[in-house]
Amino acid sequence: MSDPLRPVARPRLYEQVVTQLRAYADAAGLKSGDRLPSERDLADRLRVSRASLKQAIVVLEVQGLVEIRHGGGTYLRTDSLYPEPVERLVERRRRLPDVLDAREAMETKLAELAAVRRSEADLAELDAALSVMRAEIGRGAYGEDGDRRFHAAVTAAAHSELLADFMAKIADQIAETRHESLHQPDRPPQSLAQHTRIAEAIRAQDAPAAAEAMRAHLDTVRRVRLLSWDPDET
Repeated sequence: MSDPLRPVARPRLYEQVVTQLRAYADAAGLKSGDRLPSERDLADRLRVSRASLKQAIVVLEVQGLVEIRHGGGTYLRTDSLYPEPVERLVERRRRLPDVLDAREAMETKLAELAAVRRSEADLAELDAALSVMRAEIGRGAYGEDGDRRFHAAVTAAAHSELLADFMAKIADQIAETRHESLHQPDRPPQSLAQHTRIAEAIRAQDAPAAAEAMRAHLDTVRRVRLLSWDPDET
């Protein structure tokens, strides 16, 4: 029988700093676009090392709550600093590479098949998805619904029941990668341009080009701040 009494986990120092920064932003009434005080000022006021403060700010950056402008300070990207628990963030970081590997394996093949098998109705759905994403980005959103529709349209155009079933099984995990990627600075318009190239290759029935365009797109999706973050760094 296992011992029900287990050591109590001590919060990392930077987690405590994140809590303090959230409280400061609330008390100061900071909104999206506002700048946090300098790292030196914050470290002095919180009486923590610059390293712990930097790690706390990285946690906020990873979640898309702040933007670090090199040489220009740290700015809020949202109207409040309410990050998800660090342990949940760590778990997402752990599973993200596996999901991205699965996406690359399946979606490059789906794009290749779509170029060979697509119908006019499939092309119309690809165009509709691009229009939705373009409109979302145009009004300042991240384009997540358009992105979801586009990849679903590529899957449908491949006319592979088994691959479509596999994609459906990991839909929730794919949504996580989508959210992670599209919340990177300047990523939504880049993603839209890449989707457009994929759609053009599918329309031209150029299977190798469609697969390569999808592979290049998913390589960009891999480049997220979360994967360069080390949660054990102090």
